[in-house]
Amino acid sequence: NGRVSTLQVDERPTRLAQAIAEIGRIDKTIHTLNFIDDESRRRGKLQQLNLGEGRHSLAREVFHGKRGELFQRYREGQEDQLSALGLVVNMIVLWNTLYMDAILTQLRREGYPVRPEDEARLSPFGHEHINMLGRYSFSVPDAVARGELRPLGKASET
Repeated sequence: NGRVSTLQVDERPTRLAQAIAEIGRIDKTIHTLNFIDDESRRRGKLQQLNLGEGRHSLAREVFHGKRGELFQRYREGQEDQLSALGLVVNMIVLWNTLYMDAILTQLRREGYPVRPEDEARLSPFGHEHINMLGRYSFSVPDAVARGELRPLGKASET
């Protein structure tokens, strides 16, 4: 291939290839300096990192059986196992999101101030309220079967 031969001769990069590599290093340095200089960009990356860590923490908690190891021998079995894990994690996140929204709505309706900075700190990855090792009953109350949420307690009662 003619393009590859202009970048490498006998396993050694040509001067053109070296120049392209240097341009890449300059671009990476500029990006790093901009990142260091921009506090909002750093804060945004940290928030993304925290979200990812929160999801991984929840997945580790759900995936406690077999010491958190894949036990299927074949790729398809491992994919099934990981798909089931993803489904359960997504169901927990959906459940938590629906109920956090309902609780925030109720707090506002009852006259409690909900500060945006407090609301921004909420995470749907909490799992302390879930019994990971217990027995589960999947009988669904009639109200929930109709699409309603389970009753919430009053903020004044807690």
